[in-house]
Amino acid sequence: MAVTRIPDYVVIGHIAIDRTPLGDILGGTVLYAALAAARYGARVGILTRANIDGFTVAQREELVAVAEQIEIVSQSSAATTTFTNDDVAGRRSQTLHAWGGEIDLNGLPPLWRSSPALHLAPVAQEIDPRQTQRLAPTFLGCTPQGWMRQWHPDRLGQVRTSALRLPAELVSRIDAMVVSSEESTHARDILHAIGQRGLVAVTRGQQSTALIDRGRETSIPAMRVPVVDATGAGDVFAGCLFASRAARQSVAASARFATAAAALKVAGRGVLSVPRREDVERLIDEREPGSSSTVWDP
Repeated sequence: MAVTRIPDYVVIGHIAIDRTPLGDILGGTVLYAALAAARYGARVGILTRANIDGFTVAQREELVAVAEQIEIVSQSSAATTTFTNDDVAGRRSQTLHAWGGEIDLNGLPPLWRSSPALHLAPVAQEIDPRQTQRLAPTFLGCTPQGWMRQWHPDRLGQVRTSALRLPAELVSRIDAMVVSSEESTHARDILHAIGQRGLVAVTRGQQSTALIDRGRETSIPAMRVPVVDATGAGDVFAGCLFASRAARQSVAASARFATAAAALKVAGRGVLSVPRREDVERLIDEREPGSSSTVWDP
């Protein structure tokens, strides 16, 4: 897909396929977060790696619908990262069926290197943290879940969670990080380091989200809604939080918008259920009359 503009916001990570009882659907943090940022009002680009030629007709149509709002650069691969996610005693059990391979950050389009905001969004060890030294956006956000996932290198299969280990140089440049409550237990030292000078959000589903903003700890109440599909809610939260902070909105306003967007996401199914800005603002006004947010202003 042709690169024709400098995005406000670039997301790097695997487009993935999630196997569900209703069939194989497109997923991956890059799609959910990028579409959330785009519907917030940012110009967005994705750098990914996948076997797009192997997509089903329905998956290709969904990707085309996303690409109407987002520029996508996909490096070729023999496979697309594919997961099955099961709920076992209230916790997610994950199986990796196929892996798309490492993304070459040298393939980031030159025009995108001056993007104001960049979101590192690995889902399966596809980004080499050492390559990120060449990236120098004004705002650097990260959802590190893919760096905490390990599996058997030959037969793939069951995914286990390991401690988050990142180069100190990269940690020192991250402005904001979003993790789930389960992931936070494997990343305490890094979350503490980032939270002392930047922003950390620990999402807890339908419970409040914990924030650490330059050493100050607060929480944002969840907006409870009927849950249809929680897949991608944390990614939508991250995309909206990072886009809003990169647009110089306050931490409180950014977290409020991200919380409302995640609530609306769980009420729908699939990538295209990521809510539009006007719907998010309507929910905020209903729950918190008088609250408002401004448009993208890089």
